[in-house]
Amino acid sequence: MLHTIIQVSNTIFKPIINLGAAPIMLIVLTIIALAFGVKWTRALEGGIKLAIALTAISDIINILTTAYQVPLDAFVKSTGISLKIIDVGWAPLATITWGSAYTLFFLLIMIIVNVVMLFLKKTNTLDVDIFDIWHLSFTALMAMYFGANLFVATILIIYVGVLKIINSDLMKPTFNDLLDAPDDNPMTTTHLNYMMNPIIMVFDKIFDKLFPWLDKYDFDSAELNKRIGFWGSHFAIGCYLGVFVGLIGRQDPKEIFTLAFTGGVCLELFSQIGSWFIAAVEPLSQGISTFATKRLKGRRFNIGLDWPFVAGRAEVWAAANFLAPILLIEALVLPGNHIMPLGSIIAMGVTPALLVVTRGKIIRMIVIGAIEMPIFLWAGTLSSPFITQVAKQVGAFPSGAAGHQIAEATKEGPIEQYLAYLVGKASTGEITFLLYAVLALIAYGLIFWWYAGQMKKRNTEYAAISKENN
Repeated sequence: MLHTIIQVSNTIFKPIINLGAAPIMLIVLTIIALAFGVKWTRALEGGIKLAIALTAISDIINILTTAYQVPLDAFVKSTGISLKIIDVGWAPLATITWGSAYTLFFLLIMIIVNVVMLFLKKTNTLDVDIFDIWHLSFTALMAMYFGANLFVATILIIYVGVLKIINSDLMKPTFNDLLDAPDDNPMTTTHLNYMMNPIIMVFDKIFDKLFPWLDKYDFDSAELNKRIGFWGSHFAIGCYLGVFVGLIGRQDPKEIFTLAFTGGVCLELFSQIGSWFIAAVEPLSQGISTFATKRLKGRRFNIGLDWPFVAGRAEVWAAANFLAPILLIEALVLPGNHIMPLGSIIAMGVTPALLVVTRGKIIRMIVIGAIEMPIFLWAGTLSSPFITQVAKQVGAFPSGAAGHQIAEATKEGPIEQYLAYLVGKASTGEITFLLYAVLALIAYGLIFWWYAGQMKKRNTEYAAISKENN
């Protein structure tokens, strides 16, 4: 039966998935908008704008990563870091995961779960970010590598996936605040990197208790811009970061200027492109509002997108670039770490969640990011045998990494990788691991329940402010 379902899943979804993330979003968003009664030209317009925005974000990230790679590599060499696991970034891992026939099966399962949750009113979010199902699939495949069968792996990702969708609802008012968007804006995200929110929230509360005095020195990009004018603008922050990276990489003046200007243009473009996401979903937002008013007694729906619609916030990139050298230093001295951060040195698996929990407080983002970074490094070390073996099986192992293992230093969902390991080992019948797995799954649920309570309090405050303003 499961074999048949897997075959059907691959038959239905494989041609679409092969198109890539941007075309998928074009198709999905257009179809959904049409389903909510949006005129086809407006629906298509929104889909095209979203595809363009995603493409632009991806290209700019590549520009920034490529530009910073040389000085950061130089920094690595100057520190004498020599570790056996090479960080290849997210793209090879996505290729490896999508190479599995099981990934499309997991996609089908999560579509069904999402629809059921919507029908039962357990969520208001429709997850359209189907390309990033590979993160959940990675978790399931890793569990299977360590000993779980398909049934157990499927139950695991349903458990994580349900919480992930619930989290998208919890974050929605914060996204409105960060983007200065109206309440009826439907954008949220179901990306797995935001499942670090509960852990970050713990550190944030500790920060409240131990270092509340630091808040008077903290700032977000908007506040900084108000205080010091263009010196706090996106492009200025990008220039500072470029100079910083150039100096630690011991680059010559010409290269430092180039890095500064590259950083400036990238951060300025990020801020511009962030607004494209809002424009892209505007037709859908109007369609949902009209549909909900007429047929669903005003029920609001959210649309779960990929994370880059918050890329316009300069704090995401400021924190990522400050954390890059910190990550390299931690990799050098951290006991039990064997991964050399390179491909994912611009830590996109880390900073978006920091942005949401701290609401853009840059000092908190950097401090908490530095504290939680070992979680990612240890997870990368743990998953490297699985990644290396599967990469070789599907012919996706980098030729330049011969003699090494591969992984990603800041891969989204590090906690989920630990769960995959424990659940996989428990499935082999080892009593000790069975106990560890049960306790870990319970702890995972409990900390999320506590975090959900904190977010509901925050959302109540947002609602009160909105009521006062209206």
